[in-house]
Parts: sequence; C-alpha cells; structure tokens
Amino acid sequence: MRHLIALLVLGFAISASAEQSEYIILSGGPALRKWEDLRRAGEQHDRFWGNFIRTARSRMEQLQKAQPGIAITWLVYQDSYLRRNVEDKRSVTALVESVRDKYKVKLVWIHTGDDVINYINSGSNRWRTKISGFEYFGHSNKYCFMFDYSSDIYGTSTAWLHQHDFKRIRAGAFAPDAYCQSWGCHTGEAMSTAWKKATGLWMIGANGKTDYTDLQLHNNLPHIGDGAHWITKG
Repeated sequence: MRHLIALLVLGFAISASAEQSEYIILSGGPALRKWEDLRRAGEQHDRFWGNFIRTARSRMEQLQKAQPGIAITWLVYQDSYLRRNVEDKRSVTALVESVRDKYKVKLVWIHTGDDVINYINSGSNRWRTKISGFEYFGHSNKYCFMFDYSSDIYGTSTAWLHQHDFKRIRAGAFAPDAYCQSWGCHTGEAMSTAWKKATGLWMIGANGKTDYTDLQLHNNLPHIGDGAHWITKG
C-alpha cells in the first residue's frame, strides 16, 4: 500500500511539473473602406485590411524567438474579414490562415465577446493549461474591446467585449505571472483596472490613442499616439 501511495504521489508530482501553458493573442477586425471613405483623410481607419493581423504576426514572431516551443492560440474576429473578402475581392481570411500555417499557431475564429470569455475559461483543459499571456490588437475605447468598428455599421461597433464581462472570467485561468497587454486605444483608462480586479493581473494599456500607421518604422507593432502614454501598472 505504501508503495502504491508513493507511486500515486510521484505520478501527481510529474503531472504537476508537466503543466502546460498557453499564450493567447486576440485580433479584432478591420473597417470597410466604403464607410471610411466617408471620413476626412486624416480621420480614416484601416485602409490596410491587416492592421491587426500584421501586428499580431510580429508579436508571435517575437514570442517564438524568445521562447522556442511556446504554445500560442490566436483568436480572430472573423466577421470583419469575411466582409473585407467581398469588398477587396480576394480572400483575406485565407491570408490570415497562411499566418497560422507559417507560425504554426492555433487559430480560433471568434464572433462575440462570449466566445473570448468561453475560450479563456475552458480552453484546452484549463485546469491544467494555464494562460501565460494575453494580448489584444484591435479597436477599443476605455471600457471595451471593439472587435469591429465601421465594419457592419458606419462609426459603430456591433461586436465587443466589455469590461463588465471580465467578472465572468474563471479564477485560476491565468498563471500568476501572466503577461497582459492591450494594444488598443484608451485601455489603460478603465479596462486595465477592471481586468486586474477580475484576474489579479494588471493589463498594460494606453492612456490615449495607439497608432497602427507606419508600422514598418516600429518593428510592425503599434506605437503610442501623440500625447498618450502606456500605463504599466496600477
């Protein structure tokens, strides 16, 4: 009996030591040009369909160089890209999938904020596979991630994840030292605090706007807008 108990304890220890982690990157979708053409030139968004794809791809590459073998799951809001398929007369969704194939990440198409919460909570054996990082690329305001903006309706978001939904995140889904950052606008003004209250982790966010233009000058990552700054802890 003692031998059996020892084997069980050893098995538990091996299982615990083999606990896996998962890094989540979330990409919102682009606007439609037909709506953005109604704006003045300096106020237009997403002339390039892949703002939130190219930046996510660059971040994946950074992570894989720093942590070979890292498991990355990429959540992407599909509906906006399906609309750009029609508008651009080519399959941009296939281009998203080509990034998945090149970097060998797990791609999960999402459609609602509930999809994001459900994935965070369940994932792949979430009791064992903790989330080691979470980053968001897309439109946002101080209260929510806006997965689309001027994609379905001009000047409006019809799919989002609001900070009030954070309370539904399951305790223990994230590793205690998980890295969290939003590359969207204004997140640091309210959402970061709500995220910490829900998860125990501070989410780095901007006070002010982030900028997805001139990406090639910034290692293909968003940069902080004029007069804005990052809030790195609360």
